[in-house]
Amino acid sequence: MATTFDLEDVKRRMQGAINAFKHDLGSLRTGRAAPSLLDPIQVDAYGSLMPITQVATVSVPEPRLLSVQVWDRGMVNAVEKAIRESDLGLNPQTEGQVIRLRIPEMNEQRRKEMVKVAHKYAEEARVAIRHVRRDGLDLLKKLEKDSAISEDDAKRHGDQVQKATDHFVAEVETVLTSKEKEIMQV
Repeated sequence: MATTFDLEDVKRRMQGAINAFKHDLGSLRTGRAAPSLLDPIQVDAYGSLMPITQVATVSVPEPRLLSVQVWDRGMVNAVEKAIRESDLGLNPQTEGQVIRLRIPEMNEQRRKEMVKVAHKYAEEARVAIRHVRRDGLDLLKKLEKDSAISEDDAKRHGDQVQKATDHFVAEVETVLTSKEKEIMQV
């Protein structure tokens, strides 16, 4: 007998995509420096990609300044490169093992850049939700093919998966809209 279909598991995985999206948006602190701003940055360290928090300490010495204290002197260039290549628009200034990041004033152009980054995160969340939908529908097709469930049950569960997908995609849009308003607020 093949594995069983669990709609709650599909919903839980879709909710995970929403939570990851909200976490990513949380890193888009617009006016003030926050350590979470650097959370999405992955550093090529010791042959693999690692979060910046696993190779350095991020602190906020001033409201518009981030300080990144790199633990290993050999990793300073890799951390600096990762920050430069991120979509955050930050310009690192290195002094020994400390990288300073001035948070630029939020002008109209900068706000629009942040909105574009938010839209990119939203699209990633929508794609993740669609992947979960595809996995759920593939499982249903397999169960139906193996005669583990009836055609009617497969159709009914497929409709439930689509309703869940629509619900979570709408939630992405709601969260994105509110974040967009927050970013564009002067």
